[in-house]
Amino acid sequence: MRQLQGMDSSFVALESPNSPMHIGSVLIYNPATAPGGFVRFKDILSFIESRMQLSKTMRQRLVRVPFDLDYPYWIEDPNFDLEYHVRHVALPKPGDWRQLCIQAARIHARPLDLNRPPWEFTVVEGLDNVRDYPPGCFAFVTKVHHAAIDGMSGIDLMEALHTVTPDAEAPGKPDTWKPEKVPGPVELLGKSYVNALLNPLKQAQVAAQALPGVASAIKGLVTRDFKLSTDMVPPRTRFNRSISPHRVVEGRSFPLDEFKSIRALVPDAKVNDVAIAVIGGALHKYLTAKDDLPSSTMTAMAPISVRSKDEQGDMGNQVAAMVAPLGTHIADPKERLEYVFGQTSNSKAMTNALGARTMTEVSKVNPLLYMALGAQLFSRVSIAHKLAMPFNTVVTNVPGPPVHIYSSGARMESMALSLICLTDGLGLAHVVQSYVDEAYISFTACRDIMPDPEFYSQCLQDSFDELLAAVGKAAPKKKPATRTTKTKRKTTSRKTKKRVGEKT
Repeated sequence: MRQLQGMDSSFVALESPNSPMHIGSVLIYNPATAPGGFVRFKDILSFIESRMQLSKTMRQRLVRVPFDLDYPYWIEDPNFDLEYHVRHVALPKPGDWRQLCIQAARIHARPLDLNRPPWEFTVVEGLDNVRDYPPGCFAFVTKVHHAAIDGMSGIDLMEALHTVTPDAEAPGKPDTWKPEKVPGPVELLGKSYVNALLNPLKQAQVAAQALPGVASAIKGLVTRDFKLSTDMVPPRTRFNRSISPHRVVEGRSFPLDEFKSIRALVPDAKVNDVAIAVIGGALHKYLTAKDDLPSSTMTAMAPISVRSKDEQGDMGNQVAAMVAPLGTHIADPKERLEYVFGQTSNSKAMTNALGARTMTEVSKVNPLLYMALGAQLFSRVSIAHKLAMPFNTVVTNVPGPPVHIYSSGARMESMALSLICLTDGLGLAHVVQSYVDEAYISFTACRDIMPDPEFYSQCLQDSFDELLAAVGKAAPKKKPATRTTKTKRKTTSRKTKKRVGEKT
């Protein structure tokens, strides 16, 4: 039995019917590389079962302390049932990209059962007309509670469920997993009493650790290593109000080399700066079309991983955050990237001075009872309609594998979409991800706030194309190119037309 940390517990406290706190993805696989050229649903179950020992997440469930007097605990679930967590559906005809997005949004909108290990995988077949993938491909729509993983530990879960070759054997070591007894209320309340006595000491230790960071931040302001700017104060937008339980998801893929080439516009710019500039341009176009563009720049919360090498396989969240102005008030793509680079450099310097790790440690000593009561008050009183949010959206960057990986022998063709949780006051969030030679920008939004996700997706494409064209003007030797879909993939054999679950 292991207790959650403060940040992980905050995701449990924020959980509500309108704001389920899980993240996920839509992954597309081509079964042509699997034995026989097809994959059955029972093959997927067997594959996952053979590799569960590689993941700490898959068989652990939450146990909450009565009245939320203390942080919950992880225990090994004595009633674990793999077939509850792995589901199987099919798209109706014609089985296109829009239907896949709608199905993924419906799955993502449903809260997880927190009395079971907080994850679900849904196998989706019938992808006969999804962009340019060959018929017979299938998808995983994944859901994992944010209390269990952040973006980087999510990559570790991906590694546990994938192999680097299609014919890799199951792990050779025996599975030594053992279930645990569910602790009773008296035991949990006893532990919470002891923790309450120790918490003031922990708070004093964290405060002492934070003092050098505060001193460093004050010194940085005096020496002008960074500055406080009104650009970090977000305007009110349509995305920053109470949300409904309904979701939409969409996104675009871009050639990774073209994505990287845009950095030539601004010396020392990073891929993350390019992504922020693309999103800033898309929001400029979207809100201009709605006659709702604020005069000042919108801002994003950009998570920063502080996970050390020896914590790579651990559950939970090890992240801090910085505020990144998006340059939504700037129409010119090059000027916007220059602005974003300057602002993110300033935010990084401020975060480094404070100490990103220290910011994470502070969250571990916040009383859960106050967090839970505050979250319920925020939701029930619709405070999001009245108070300004500290940022307008989220942009999180999660690097994916640089080589093709396989599940049940099927090659992953695309990390097509990444799904993220929303909460009141935050009706739109983005994930930037890479896989092999592709870069992806996907978004999750409240359907009531953004009823036209296809239009915003096109705004992302147009914003990227403008930045790419600007590179062509700056460097005429490189011919500018646009790209709205992936390069056509070859159908390797007729066997790829078999469906998941089809009999031999």
